[in-house]
Amino acid sequence: MTQGRRIGRPREFDADEVLDRAMVVFWEQGYDAVSLTDLTRAMGIGKTSMYGAFGNKEQLFRVVLERYADGPGSYGTRALQEPRARQVGEAYLSGAVLASTRPDCPRGCLGVMGFLSAGRLGQEARDALNAWRDKQRLGLRDRFRQAVDEGDLPSDCDPDSLAVYLMTLANGIAVQAAGGADHADLQLAVGAAMRNWPSV
Repeated sequence: MTQGRRIGRPREFDADEVLDRAMVVFWEQGYDAVSLTDLTRAMGIGKTSMYGAFGNKEQLFRVVLERYADGPGSYGTRALQEPRARQVGEAYLSGAVLASTRPDCPRGCLGVMGFLSAGRLGQEARDALNAWRDKQRLGLRDRFRQAVDEGDLPSDCDPDSLAVYLMTLANGIAVQAAGGADHADLQLAVGAAMRNWPSV
């Protein structure tokens, strides 16, 4: 008999697949309304397996939010790569419309759904949402600072205010989409916002 430490049983599930299932549940219902039973049933695993692989509900939510940010919610990161500030703003808002109205995903935004139940979040889940929000704001702010320095935005433009403005619009787009607004109507709102873009 071989001596040494006991080797744990290998996972009997695909981690990416079960995380995607958990993401859908949080996305559809928000954080607070989701029970462990809801999660494990959707994920197709037992509670012991969930705790062993992902931790408690808050820890799972944090992992799911990171997955969302790298997947359906990655439009913000992509928008920062646009060559002009106006294109960054339009890509950010149009990305929010697309992510909030995809036919293969729940309506709205996972992060916004999480913030709607923020009063009942534990500290770890709240910290994850705040970090997600701050990363978006700082990324936009720094990109718009660069645009001011390059003369692509007016010298009196406040990059932080512009970043918050875009994020507020994107959050509103997500709420409207969750309420049933369609892609075409939300894209009209993007057009209206862009008509107010600061000109040099």
